[in-house]
Amino acid sequence: MTAPAPIAPARRIKVLVVDDSAVVRNVFGHELAKDAAIEVVGAAPDPFVARDLLLEREPDVITLDIEMPRMDGITFLRKIMRYRPTPVIVVSSLTPRGGELAMEALAAGACEVMCKPGAAYAVGDMTRDLVEKVKEVAAVGLRRTAPAAGAEAAEPEAPRALARTTHQVVAIGASTGGTVAIERIFAALPPDAPGMLVTQHMPELFTRFFAQRLKQMSRIDAREAQSGDSVVPGVALVAPGNKHLLLKRSGARYVVEVKDGPRVNRHRPSVDVTFRSVARTAGRNAVGVILTGMGGDGAQGLLAMREAGARTIAQDEASCVVFGMPKVAIDLGAAERVLPLDRIPREILEAAQD
Repeated sequence: MTAPAPIAPARRIKVLVVDDSAVVRNVFGHELAKDAAIEVVGAAPDPFVARDLLLEREPDVITLDIEMPRMDGITFLRKIMRYRPTPVIVVSSLTPRGGELAMEALAAGACEVMCKPGAAYAVGDMTRDLVEKVKEVAAVGLRRTAPAAGAEAAEPEAPRALARTTHQVVAIGASTGGTVAIERIFAALPPDAPGMLVTQHMPELFTRFFAQRLKQMSRIDAREAQSGDSVVPGVALVAPGNKHLLLKRSGARYVVEVKDGPRVNRHRPSVDVTFRSVARTAGRNAVGVILTGMGGDGAQGLLAMREAGARTIAQDEASCVVFGMPKVAIDLGAAERVLPLDRIPREILEAAQD
């Protein structure tokens, strides 16, 4: 009898760690290597060493520090995306400068941004999340939807002026690839767009810089949400990292509540938590938008919004970096419309006027 052919072992995910700190390189290398699905193929103290390892070892995923000697991480990231596009996870410090640079990195093509271990983030928690992110970005590969450098953001196709009312709420949820997608939507919205709630999977502190970036590059007054903030036209409230964002009612006004609570679908903030609160509080006076992202967070919440009479939109596969969250929502029947990213701003305005 012929012996059965041996089953070939699954190929491991090759990871290159780039950080000027020897301690960080050792910790990341050691913790990542514990997982049988991951192989750390190199560790580099700066982009020049990393460049040689990138060409020689051909990693599937790169973890990248931003503030490094000889060449900063943003410059190196842009070179990676130009000459050898590879999924990159940026690991940055929880400082004002670190937060600002992390936003630049996402705009330059990074798949994810994470916090370095510190007072707000234990080493064990961080490295567990890093292992998970490495597997996720390796599974989906790299798809970039950011416009080319210097490209002008598309204007909406002659949107009608919106009535100024507190009775319209737009809830937007996203994960991987979402920062760039949301930026492009905001750049195409008028200053009297309906009040918006934005739940983007992102670590705490970085959400504040994300809100600042949205404000700088659009005509919307975007800011990190605080409990009691009113939802009014021309204002976007971004869920703080590590907090859930909920819509409430105070008399005739819509306001938000920012609160702790268990992770939902492994996330805090969770898109499902926001969407469900909008379904309960605003019903048919709301528009729900689910964008690019891994997993299924937000799908059930978008379904609750649609069942409550809200208009619901999902980003289509072709324009997504990761067609995870929108696909689950579409499969559930939660999305009334499935649209490419560049058509979503106009649809938001029209849906809010119906």
